[in-house]
Amino acid sequence: MKEKVADLLVRYLERRGVKHIFGLCGHTNIAVLAAMANTSLKFVNVRHEQIAAHAADGYARVTGKASVVLSHLGPGMTNAATGVANAALDCIPMVVIAGDIPSHYYGKHPHQEINLHADAAQWEVYRPFVKRAWRVDRADLFPEIIQKAFQLAESGQPGPVLVSVPMDVFSAEIDGSAFDLRQTTQELVRPSLSTDTAERIVRELAEIERPLIYAGGGVLLARASDDLAALAEHLSIPVAHSLMGKGVIPDDHDMTLGMTGFWGTQLCNDTCLNAETILAVGTRFKEADSSSWYRDYTFNIPPTKLLHIDIDPSEIGRNFPVEIGVVADLKAALGQLLATARRLYPNGRKDDALRAAISDFRTKFKASNHENATSDAFPMMPERILADVRACLPRDGYITTDVGWNKNGVGQQFDIYTPGTILTPGGFATMGFGPPAALGVKIARPDRVVVSLVGDGGFGQNPAMLATAREEGLGIVWVVMNNNAYGTIAGLQKAHFGLTLGTVFPDTDARIPDFAAMARSFGVEGIRINSAEAFKPALEAAIASGKPTVIDVMMINNPTPTTGHWNILDIYSPGKNVGHVAT
Repeated sequence: MKEKVADLLVRYLERRGVKHIFGLCGHTNIAVLAAMANTSLKFVNVRHEQIAAHAADGYARVTGKASVVLSHLGPGMTNAATGVANAALDCIPMVVIAGDIPSHYYGKHPHQEINLHADAAQWEVYRPFVKRAWRVDRADLFPEIIQKAFQLAESGQPGPVLVSVPMDVFSAEIDGSAFDLRQTTQELVRPSLSTDTAERIVRELAEIERPLIYAGGGVLLARASDDLAALAEHLSIPVAHSLMGKGVIPDDHDMTLGMTGFWGTQLCNDTCLNAETILAVGTRFKEADSSSWYRDYTFNIPPTKLLHIDIDPSEIGRNFPVEIGVVADLKAALGQLLATARRLYPNGRKDDALRAAISDFRTKFKASNHENATSDAFPMMPERILADVRACLPRDGYITTDVGWNKNGVGQQFDIYTPGTILTPGGFATMGFGPPAALGVKIARPDRVVVSLVGDGGFGQNPAMLATAREEGLGIVWVVMNNNAYGTIAGLQKAHFGLTLGTVFPDTDARIPDFAAMARSFGVEGIRINSAEAFKPALEAAIASGKPTVIDVMMINNPTPTTGHWNILDIYSPGKNVGHVAT
């Protein structure tokens, strides 16, 4: 029996366990939307495709499964591109299904086609950042392509894929049994460590004085935090992490050092510098995390030995020479290392002095922030905002960040207690990620508290996501840390060029726009804070209400303290000791 491809696609997605599709309508994809009527699939309607992509990104980070974005052709697909690229650089699985021009109009340059260099070429726009882009040229090939798309998105190093579908293919009729064919792998066994390799690594770490584990976001993607924490505890190995590895083990665990690099703490950077051997797991050693790869700030490799485990062989040895490189799934590898450590060293390895040093530094670091974290100054100190949010957020509550203080300061100063409960735009550092990503988090985990920390610049990127929050009844709280500027860049420009052209907004006193009033125009709660003392009670009430709420709080543009280095400082002011903010 023949049926429309759109109907067969929807039933296939249901069988895969897909529950939500994020997107925006267009004349090329309404056949799919029509097919979704009276099914279990929920279409999450947005006002801009970038919102759909970021929401799908947040959803996939929480569920661990590929999310689905449904896009229109041309401008719909390019609108979504920033969000898809952000997901790509953070290794988030996603399947983008984009409507395309009718196949029988190839070469005629129809409405909204991307065609300046080649006909029927919109799929090529995504080639630089997706794992693969398909153009479906025949309806009968679509079942095989969509199955391969999901497998590729979720396997190896995860990431987005694109399936560009001419609108006439959605409406074409094919044999319904085509989607029942399982042409992709029934079971995918992920690579692990050999016994010999596991023993080499464990002995190397256990029999030296200063071992270190450096963990990246790959551990969180592999859902391997428990094994990592158990390994670190059994062998008393301190754990440093990248920005994307924030929360890889709880920040109050006695082996957690904190974040490395430009915005890392002194203890963390110094411990990395002095390590004899580093076991790096699921990390790319990105620029900010590695102080632009300069020696004597974060890593000295060599003489420090590096053992590197990652699912993607291209990441091993990319930025530092590696003694032992292992291509393996992090869940399997860390489980094997833990079992080997318990077998070879059943009593573990004790280092009470290290635990005491970490605890002492943690106490002193919090004390150094105490004055600002308790300040009654208004506009508020950013440290006070973070401290009050942490006090209100449950241990298992989710927080999304954007860029600026809410990302850098959170990475450095905001404790995460439950692995996987912080979502940050890492490789792309996309301004505007946090607010719509919170939509996807709340849809995936409606039982959890979700707070989005964002600057005024970031919140202004995608405010239309508030319409979706209202329509879906998503009780998210957005805290707008409003310094009336692109604050981090303003400080950088002031330090090196002595001005703030294009980085600070006018109407400093009025703080225009009024984000609380904007929220109310979308039908959600909006609160503008007028004193430091008013913020925490307002946040507590917003969380308790279960309603979508925007809290607009004026903030002083203080810099996030740094102990690492960033190469841009040398580019802007070569040969001078100039920091990232004016002093």
